[in-house]
Amino acid sequence: MFSVNVRDHFMIAHSFKGETFGPAQRMHGATYVVDLELRRPELDADNVVVDIALATEVLRAVLAEINFRNLDEEPVFAGRNTTTEFLAKVIFDRLAARIAKGELGPNADGLEHMRVCLHESHVAWAAYEGKL
Repeated sequence: MFSVNVRDHFMIAHSFKGETFGPAQRMHGATYVVDLELRRPELDADNVVVDIALATEVLRAVLAEINFRNLDEEPVFAGRNTTTEFLAKVIFDRLAARIAKGELGPNADGLEHMRVCLHESHVAWAAYEGKL
C-alpha cells in the first residue's frame, strides 16, 4: 500500500462536560497538529498517490472551518464533547465528502483509505481512519 502524508494545524477553544474531564471542564484552548494520510494499493499513471498540493489545500480548507473558533459556540457541536478523538472523525468525514466531490482531482480516483491524526501535544494524539 502506498501513502502520502500532509500536515497542517489549527487552534480552538472549548470545554468539556463530565467529571471524566476534571479541570478541562473549564474553557481552555488547544492547538492541534493534523496529519492526513491518504493510501492506495497502486500508484496512478503519474506514479503518485495523490496531488500533494491539492491534498494540502483541501486539508487547509477543512481546518479553516473550525480554526480560531470556540467550539462551544458552534451549533453543529452543541451538546457534544469535542474531544480529540471526536474532532479526528469530524475532520475525516469533511475530507471524505470533499474527496467524493472530486476536490482532490483525478489522481484521487484510486484512493482507498484515509487516516486523520490530531496531535494535541508531543506526548498525546488520537486518530480516526477508514475506507474511502
